[in-house]
Amino acid sequence: MAASARADTAFPAGAWDIVDPGSLGWDAARLDSARRFAEAIGSSAVMIVWDGKVLAEWGDTREPFPIHSMRKSLMSALLGIAVAKGRLELDTTLGQLGIDDSTPSLTEVEKQARVRDLIMARSGVYHEAAYETRTMRERRPARGSHPPGTFWYYNNWDFNVLATILQDATGIDFYEALQRWIAEPVGMQDYTLRDGDWIYAPSSIYPAYTLRMSARDLARFGLLYLNRGQWQGRQVVPARWVGQSIQPYSPVSPGLGYGYLWWVASGDRQFDVRLGPGSYSARGHGGQVLVVIPSRRLVIVHLCQAESGRASVSKKHFHMLLAKILEARPDQATVAASPKSMPLD
Repeated sequence: MAASARADTAFPAGAWDIVDPGSLGWDAARLDSARRFAEAIGSSAVMIVWDGKVLAEWGDTREPFPIHSMRKSLMSALLGIAVAKGRLELDTTLGQLGIDDSTPSLTEVEKQARVRDLIMARSGVYHEAAYETRTMRERRPARGSHPPGTFWYYNNWDFNVLATILQDATGIDFYEALQRWIAEPVGMQDYTLRDGDWIYAPSSIYPAYTLRMSARDLARFGLLYLNRGQWQGRQVVPARWVGQSIQPYSPVSPGLGYGYLWWVASGDRQFDVRLGPGSYSARGHGGQVLVVIPSRRLVIVHLCQAESGRASVSKKHFHMLLAKILEARPDQATVAASPKSMPLD
């Protein structure tokens, strides 16, 4: 489960509080070594937040970067709010919602998939989707090969349809819901409605919802989840939803599972680094990562420019950077292993 909000946790108001890491028991020299490594590997922005205070920020933390699949964890939060408002029920089926798609349209079995199944990437609907990568297309199971709810597949069709379900249920689209329900309550400094774009494809009637966001705004989202959806005494995302979202329902690889649109550690490791129990992350192509580490009271954001469809920061290098950051807290030493985790997108 996510850690409870601590009485001494700081919440940024207009701007983040920046503290001297050495005064809090962190090794400033090791953090500086991590900064130099981040610069060497091509990181564009890094934000390290401990108990709601900024230990370090490197690069342009104000620049909205394309965050790719990190957007899905933001969608998870919005769906949880819609459920709490009574606008949406997780066990409603696609058939009940009137969801279909272009030819070849959905079968009656596929229409039995529930909203819950889509959030868990277990719909069993393997229709072509907008904004799919080549790897997604190659790995997509055959239509009808798995009944709804029985098989995990990282499926852009599921993720795209959730945007339509959210809008139909609430009357506002993903970007406006993000503005009203999360960005404004937590005081995001950079996000605007202009930071989103719908991506359409002829293969499906459901567009993808792409998003740009700054490292410092993503850090606020991570801090919100670290504190079980609470922000300065206000419950922005239901605490129960936060707890449900970060359970590893579907095993993905050894030690890693998938929750409600979050990547969740099932042990004490993520990214082949020992983080302690209960860590979870939002991940996007090209080395975009938001990792929440409850046992260490840490939120770390890493963003970079992805060029020509390739990751500008490799998984191996991100793992090494994460280990270097955590090693700057000597009483919370980490052990890094060889990088073998799932792709970031």
